[in-house]
Amino acid sequence: MSWKILVTARTLDAVGQEAVAALRAAGCELTMRPGPHPAETVEAMLDGHDACYASTDKFTAEVLASPAAANLKCISRWGVGYDSIDVPAATRQGIVVCYTPGLLDEAVADFAFALMLGLARRLHVGYDNLRQGVWRGEWGHDVHGKTLGLLGCGRIGQAMARRAAGFNLRVIAHDPAPSAEARKVGVTFVTLDELLAECDFLSLHPALTAQTRGIIGAAQLRKMKRTAYLINTGRGPLIDEAALVQILQEGVIAGAALDTFVTEPLPADHPFRKCPNLLLTPHLAGFSRGSGERVSEVSAQALIDLMNGKKPAFVVNPEVLTSPALRARLSH
Repeated sequence: MSWKILVTARTLDAVGQEAVAALRAAGCELTMRPGPHPAETVEAMLDGHDACYASTDKFTAEVLASPAAANLKCISRWGVGYDSIDVPAATRQGIVVCYTPGLLDEAVADFAFALMLGLARRLHVGYDNLRQGVWRGEWGHDVHGKTLGLLGCGRIGQAMARRAAGFNLRVIAHDPAPSAEARKVGVTFVTLDELLAECDFLSLHPALTAQTRGIIGAAQLRKMKRTAYLINTGRGPLIDEAALVQILQEGVIAGAALDTFVTEPLPADHPFRKCPNLLLTPHLAGFSRGSGERVSEVSAQALIDLMNGKKPAFVVNPEVLTSPALRARLSH
């Protein structure tokens, strides 16, 4: 048995050639449509496909219940986030959702730390000045000896804390489930208000849920120091974007670095593009070749395993594997 797979993961040309070769060697027919795509585009492309090797495409309940998705057995996400997929709806339809937890932690922490350093020392401003023929000093802020605040302190937050030790940073965090592992790497847990008031750098790492959507808005930003910086390599909707624009225009905080946005790609007319003291990158945190190759291979292997009747290694909705609605056939 072989599957027809819709491939929307946009990274495979650079770091997924071995993964693509493995899928083809397993007998899969691939339709290459790099994303991410909105729901209506996803639905239009799904017809006749057994699986999707997915970017952050919108798999809504309506898409998953549509006739176009009637053959869909698996969505394998390139990466760890799956908030773009209605997982309960996928489970009801008997569709297995796979992901790659842990494989991008170090790459994302590297990138978040790089954004923090670059933002604090105004590297982006110096670069823009030189490009425009201007030779001018830009006063930034020290990083060493300051306080790093982590909103969310799971695997990536703890990786940030390990990096912070080399810069003699005090690390504080707010998380609904404080862990002993985080304390072992020097993290002190505080309330959200304490986190906002005390940090010099606030880095966002929580999962996107109903409770965390818009968790950083005007009220929270106004509690931060005027010299503080905000860094987001998590999900874009964690931040009220309109509020952040106003805060930066008023100079309430020193600046922000954003790698993720509510709408991606970032619209050409988005206010962020003209906002002061803002460093923008196009969702690059996971773009590390070594990590990307591993994620590509694991995502592909999940599809190959399920196609051959094996349980994939990392399943978001494991309850679907024993559901009468399961569309794939498990042999062992």
